[in-house]
Amino acid sequence: MASIRKLNDNFNIIGFNLKKIREQKHLSQLDLCCKLDLLGVTMYKSDIYEIENNKRLVKDFEVKAICLALSITLDELYDDTNKFFEH
Repeated sequence: MASIRKLNDNFNIIGFNLKKIREQKHLSQLDLCCKLDLLGVTMYKSDIYEIENNKRLVKDFEVKAICLALSITLDELYDDTNKFFEH
């Protein structure tokens, strides 16, 4: 079985920002799931939880849909993520 590649033990680098932005917009994880569903991307509360807690990879189309659902740019979602590349 192939192992999942991680960056410095991280499955993703957007989890913290996703949670912060979602909460700033006063959306629950379920609210975000509903918005994503309207865009044709099925995700569950557990998926959002796992992304926010760095336990799940994020597909590129999910990242794009998250940005659209939250009305944010990719730059906003990836803000301050360069720290993940530092040793």
